[in-house]
Amino acid sequence: MRALVLVAPGEAEVQDVPEPVAAPGDVVVDVQRAGVCGTDVELYTGEMQYLHDGVTTYPVRIGHEWMGTVSAVGAGVDPGWIGVRVTGDTMLGCGRCRRCLGGYQHVCAFRGELGIRDGRPGALAEQVAVPVTSLHRLPDAVGDAAGALVEPGGNAFRSVEAAALAPGERLLIAGAGTIGLLAAMFARARGIDVHLLGRSERSLGFARSLGFAQAWSDDDLPDLPWDAVIDASNAPQLPARAVELVEPGRRVVYVGLAGSPSLVDTRAIALADVTAVGILSASPGLAGTIAAYASGAVDPTPLVAATVDLAHVPGILAGIRPDGAGPGPKFHIAIRDGDAIRDAPHDGQDQGVSR
Repeated sequence: MRALVLVAPGEAEVQDVPEPVAAPGDVVVDVQRAGVCGTDVELYTGEMQYLHDGVTTYPVRIGHEWMGTVSAVGAGVDPGWIGVRVTGDTMLGCGRCRRCLGGYQHVCAFRGELGIRDGRPGALAEQVAVPVTSLHRLPDAVGDAAGALVEPGGNAFRSVEAAALAPGERLLIAGAGTIGLLAAMFARARGIDVHLLGRSERSLGFARSLGFAQAWSDDDLPDLPWDAVIDASNAPQLPARAVELVEPGRRVVYVGLAGSPSLVDTRAIALADVTAVGILSASPGLAGTIAAYASGAVDPTPLVAATVDLAHVPGILAGIRPDGAGPGPKFHIAIRDGDAIRDAPHDGQDQGVSR
């Protein structure tokens, strides 16, 4: 089968690799749609911390935002899964340790991470093998594009839940990439007063086109009391600023990760009685995300700038925006659809992937 392989920093190839076999407890999924995200780009460039920690080594088969149809099951798996449209969790805990047994498998010290850590090849491939325990069924109301946006949606869903806001309260989201915009969508669906802080007029303009009129740059951010702040950026200075901006006694949620350490003065947190919450993964938010997509409360599909074939992925990872791409921050790969569908008109610019 064809799969996208990172062979070294800055080197990506579509290769012919062996098809996966469903081991006991596993299923094989025919991948139909997969997304490219900022983590994939960091693995491509060599900046990803896991590479330096030694838990990820080249060659790497990436891809952790995906959907498809189960085509084979291993021993011990209900054959009723065959033919079911699914997506799956990225975080694959050991299932035996105290954290896994307590419902915290996404922070298991022995976890695998599909398409990220060594051990489980990712879903930028025609097929992927995953544990049946990681699967989530996709209802018919969740199309292929939305299905491949469940994983980033889960991160955003959890971030909004962690902000703990009531309808009408004011939320500032720092970062207008995929996670920030998805968080804005989930917050809007809950009746929260949503504001976005972005860096480029391009991203702010796109946010406004989605109905988020209160999209600000650093120069024009209004001086308002913020009932919660979600940092969905990769800017190392924003975690500390979020603590300065949020109202005393309220919450700052950290879902973005900078490439260098972000320093926050804990005295500022303590003296303002601020609660700081970290969000690592989508895992506990996947079911809620699917439900929101299925009900129509949140439609993530406008974030997809283009849907292309697997051969375009090396260029996308290198920061080349495909011809015909629209203004959204997300690129999707049609793995098995033949000719890929362009989801938006050409905007004439080159820009890489935004988380």
